[in-house]
Amino acid sequence: MQKVDRILAIEKIISEEIVTSQEDLLKLLKASGIECTQATLSRNLRQLGVIRVPYGTGSYRYSIGEGKPAFRQPEPRLNFVPVIRDIVEARGLMVIRTMPGSASSTAYHIDNSGRYEIAGTIAGDDTILVIPRDGISMQQVHSCLEMIFPGLHSQVRTTG
Repeated sequence: MQKVDRILAIEKIISEEIVTSQEDLLKLLKASGIECTQATLSRNLRQLGVIRVPYGTGSYRYSIGEGKPAFRQPEPRLNFVPVIRDIVEARGLMVIRTMPGSASSTAYHIDNSGRYEIAGTIAGDDTILVIPRDGISMQQVHSCLEMIFPGLHSQVRTTG
């Protein structure tokens, strides 16, 4: 099981279930086919910015912390898909071509989405270089971009 898959599963479980202990989370991960040690889980929780918040009377549950949200959608009224012209894969990196003057704001939304898969971006006037983290596949980056920009891959040409 790759680290990113485990982290995405942890993120999903914490956002959909009430999890009160690492032991419970380990059981839920195992039920979904993911095995890991408590030490690994603890490191992953720290990377995700998971915190414990009050829940019920005297108990606590896990939640994605406000300082490191799991995933933030860009403002709903903003639709970046029309400004993205095409996507090219090159040597484990991704190049996104936009309409002139749109790369910086589009890269800003990628960088501030809080997604683990993307280490960062570099933007020019109409081109963005997307740099994935080590061990992240192009398919995972495409899925990540689709989550940031819903409808992206149905409207934008991708070449590799």
